Amino acid sequence: MNVVVLTGAGISAESGVPTFRDSDGLWEGHDVMEVASPEGFRHNPSLVQRFYDLRRAHLAKVRPNAAHQALARLERSLGDDLLVITQNVDDLHERAGSRNVLHMHGELRSALCLACGERFPWERDLAHAPPCPGCTSASLRPDVVWFGEMPYRMDEALYALQQADLFVAVGTSAQVQPAAAFVHWAAEQGARTMEINLASTLSSDDFDESRQGPAGELVPRWVDELLRSR
Repeated sequence: MNVVVLTGAGISAESGVPTFRDSDGLWEGHDVMEVASPEGFRHNPSLVQRFYDLRRAHLAKVRPNAAHQALARLERSLGDDLLVITQNVDDLHERAGSRNVLHMHGELRSALCLACGERFPWERDLAHAPPCPGCTSASLRPDVVWFGEMPYRMDEALYALQQADLFVAVGTSAQVQPAAAFVHWAAEQGARTMEINLASTLSSDDFDESRQGPAGELVPRWVDELLRSR
């Protein structure tokens, strides 16, 4: 059985990762487009770099929760038949033990060079304009997908959805494209679809099954059910 799980901000919020939506789209009084768009970066790069430096540093203060751990446990059973597609830019899935993770919106612990186009693992701050490890240009930016940019690895995501027998969305409102269309793409290929979210969403009617509650409680329960049924 091929399983695709889409995870969103809700799963990481339970580990203490702040979300834009929780703060009305504001950060220190700034609109989200000021810190999460190419236009915002061109207008005030130091503000944007500082924002992501703080988010990157915050990762050291959070830990994977029971939902991340349950998905890692499911991967140990299903192997390559499970793919986690995450909208999150943290590394909590990997730190829980997952390996088959597709980061469609990039990663905080990665830097992208605007001069040479290369990507590099990155733990330090970017606000002081450090040189690119590849070309030495001071052109590094956070390797995350901003509003108006194309998500990463969409061909792989679409292929996985076409092969899926089960599609599960966890902790996502499923209102932002293209992730909002994943449930429809999977269903069109005959997959069963399920939503696990803290509360009912506008997309709940699009799923065969919708479960409401904390991901840290419901995901381990669902994984147990799935493994017992195999």
